[in-house]
Amino acid sequence: MQSDPTTRAKRPTDVGLLIIDLINDLDFPGAGPLRQACRGIAEDLVQFRAEADRAAAPTIYVNDNFGQWRAERDEIIAHAGRAESPARDIVDKLKPRPDDFFVIKPRFSGFYATPLPVLLPQLGVQRLILTGVATDICVLFTAADAHMRQYDLWVPENLVASDDPQRNAWALEIMRNSMGACTASSHELAFSDWRA
Repeated sequence: MQSDPTTRAKRPTDVGLLIIDLINDLDFPGAGPLRQACRGIAEDLVQFRAEADRAAAPTIYVNDNFGQWRAERDEIIAHAGRAESPARDIVDKLKPRPDDFFVIKPRFSGFYATPLPVLLPQLGVQRLILTGVATDICVLFTAADAHMRQYDLWVPENLVASDDPQRNAWALEIMRNSMGACTASSHELAFSDWRA
């Protein structure tokens, strides 16, 4: 019998890492600035994900279905990482590992019409670290829904991206001031210190 990956006994931390919409080919008109911003956060996020692994925190990919209503996890990953994908280098660095969770969302928030509200309590998660894109859309909407559900939030400013630096800063300010989110960079605050 295969073990249940959601078993709380395996999770000594109450923190979950969400990676939002980074399994994405970023192949649409005007995507250039967002691709560059994603490249700017990718390496830091790889290192941060390793910190989460060391703390036995679950990594949960929360990803758009890009209008492909029949798409499954493997199809989304394969499409975003295909040879001609403009963001293949980003996807190759950040693609989910076999033990990572993958939640497909139909709209902006990771909580809307997804199993995330059921999965997080099963994992024992009470605090969330939000990373990914776009800071001013999907990260912001997910943060708002998480805040309404009383999750403590950390949105590391160096692990989120937007195609517009001004909107990126604006969204971080809203999450910090209106939702009580910590927005310190992962260079300023270690995963283990936020957990303490």
